Amino acid sequence: MTETDELVEVLEEAQRLGFLGRRPVPDVIEHASGFLAPCADRGQFLDLGSGGGVPGLVVAQARPDARVVLLDRSGRRTDWLVRVVHRLGWHDRVTVLSARAEDVAREPAWRETQAAVLARGFGAPPVTAECAAALVAVGGVVVVSEPPDEPREPRWPPSMVDYLGLARRAWRDPAFAVLDKIAPCPDVVPRRSVLRSGGST
Repeated sequence: MTETDELVEVLEEAQRLGFLGRRPVPDVIEHASGFLAPCADRGQFLDLGSGGGVPGLVVAQARPDARVVLLDRSGRRTDWLVRVVHRLGWHDRVTVLSARAEDVAREPAWRETQAAVLARGFGAPPVTAECAAALVAVGGVVVVSEPPDEPREPRWPPSMVDYLGLARRAWRDPAFAVLDKIAPCPDVVPRRSVLRSGGST
């Protein structure tokens, strides 16, 4: 069995467990692979709200030279991810972290340390942006999966992006928002008021 076959089996298992949507696994892998191009020169990735391991496991397979962190608050999901990482033989370069993203983002050992933060369905743009901005290093990049339908309101208003030390990069694929970290984010980020409101402030 090839490594790709093993990954397909793992993601099918994630679907059976309810950790991943019902989209065909080959389509899931194809979409997750799109996270790689905006940060192809990075050797370190953090998957924000990894859930069923997407895009983190797909990135780990495509980039055996890179280190990947799978961050999720659900102990049930992270217990499964730990077993999967060992099954795939990636435990020396893939770390599973069971914690709330906002808590990790306030820890000095993690704050503004990541070369790339990836998010697929983590939360509303303000919540995703605040958690990601607090985790990604200056000079790093945040890549977020965008909804398939064009939103009526701008999802990444310049005022929000600027406040967080981010800059929206023009990107050829509308399925992804790409945000470069150009300055440190304020110490208060992620703000509890934004997290509690789901980003509607």
